[in-house]
Amino acid sequence: MRQFIAIAANAFMELIRQPIFLLLMTASALFEVGLSCVSYFGFGDEPKMVKVSVLAVMLVAGLFSAVMSASASVAREIHSGTALAVLAKPVSRAQFLLAKYAGLALSLVVLTYVNCVAALLATRMTFDAYGDADLPGLAVFCGALAAAYAMGGLTNYFMRRPFVSDAVLAVALMVTVAFVVLHFIPRAAQRAENEFIGLDWRVAPASALVLMALLILAALALACSTRLEVIPTLIVCSALFLLGMVSDYFWGTRAVHGNLWANVLYTVTPNWQLFWVSDLLEGKGPIPASYLGKALGYTAGYVGAVLALALALFEDRELS
Repeated sequence: MRQFIAIAANAFMELIRQPIFLLLMTASALFEVGLSCVSYFGFGDEPKMVKVSVLAVMLVAGLFSAVMSASASVAREIHSGTALAVLAKPVSRAQFLLAKYAGLALSLVVLTYVNCVAALLATRMTFDAYGDADLPGLAVFCGALAAAYAMGGLTNYFMRRPFVSDAVLAVALMVTVAFVVLHFIPRAAQRAENEFIGLDWRVAPASALVLMALLILAALALACSTRLEVIPTLIVCSALFLLGMVSDYFWGTRAVHGNLWANVLYTVTPNWQLFWVSDLLEGKGPIPASYLGKALGYTAGYVGAVLALALALFEDRELS
């Protein structure tokens, strides 16, 4: 167990030390908040448009992060010989691969958390044709990001600590501070009928569903990384993502009518529609906790099956 924790912690730290991880986290969070400061002229549908857009940004950013991180964590270490050096110690291949997935999953949790906070702020800052952009809120958020980068620079200069990893953790901290500060600063009513557009806490469980989808993508990327390089892994994961988005249309109806091949393909293909609840955000009803439980069960089963496949692919992989 000690070896597992050490490998997982080392994998997590190596992943958040990647400059692409910091840039992807910062750019996605800033883009989400920026989406709430644009005039859409959506005839009252501005909140819905912002919510759908920020969830889409969160999912796409997680897709790229999962693929890049999985390739850096497994494929690069196989080619550099690091994996062989680790496995030369009393560490099994299953323990090595599962620990790498744990570190990858933890990095995705950090990325999704920052994007979730930014998405919540975006729901607060959304305005319609009768309101104005929340420029003070945008300034507070941008100032928090700038402060996080400054903190990373100061620890690097005075303490000789890695800049990127410290900046990642500082970004997670400072966006939380910005959220707390803006949460206690009230905004005026923005619609003619005095309907207040504030924080939509349903974005939090919707972000949790996106995280579950990203955990499945991470497992798929890890399985591909045992045999493929970064670009082929990205192509395969993107193809599976697009295929899963249309699985209900192509195989769902045929599977219901008893088609054996459609049933098999519908079971094997990840159904991303289960994790996309933008339609529920249109109304005022909550996202049921039972639905989150079912999605979590589906995620656990699918991740377990994909990791079993990854172990089978990695077991006879030549590392020398």
